[in-house]
Amino acid sequence: MSFSAANQPVLVRAGEAETLQDGALSLITLLADSPATAGALTANKATLRKGSPGAPAHFHTRATEVFLVLSGSMRILLGDKVVTLGQGDFLTVPPRVPHAFAPAPGGEAEMLVVFTPGMVRFDYYRLLERVHRGEATVQEIKDSSEQFDNHYFESPVWQRELADR
Repeated sequence: MSFSAANQPVLVRAGEAETLQDGALSLITLLADSPATAGALTANKATLRKGSPGAPAHFHTRATEVFLVLSGSMRILLGDKVVTLGQGDFLTVPPRVPHAFAPAPGGEAEMLVVFTPGMVRFDYYRLLERVHRGEATVQEIKDSSEQFDNHYFESPVWQRELADR
């Protein structure tokens, strides 16, 4: 069987995946970026320790974001509601739907996160790690919103959720 560039399988061995620390209590394991999948998807694994603030309120304009909770439980902002997802729960968030996520209070969680269609995101995650290390600024994240299709905004609902922790 032969494969063209558009249907080339992507295999990422657990021990070979690049893992970034994007916050004091969170890790992102890079699985497949858009160029590797001929634009079909981008995938990572998010590991959120107890007390992690997770991802702030944001939306994407060009891709659906897909979540599968691998372990633990997550609190996720969807528009103006917050829902809890447990191990094995699956969620799709279409373009332009405001969302945010963090582990449930007092808990930890791990999620598979997929964007479809794919968009180049690995450099965005590397930027987050540089900000965490003090090697880049939050302004650089703001300046990259169009490039990485990550648009942050203030959500009173999500702020209340985080304050109640």
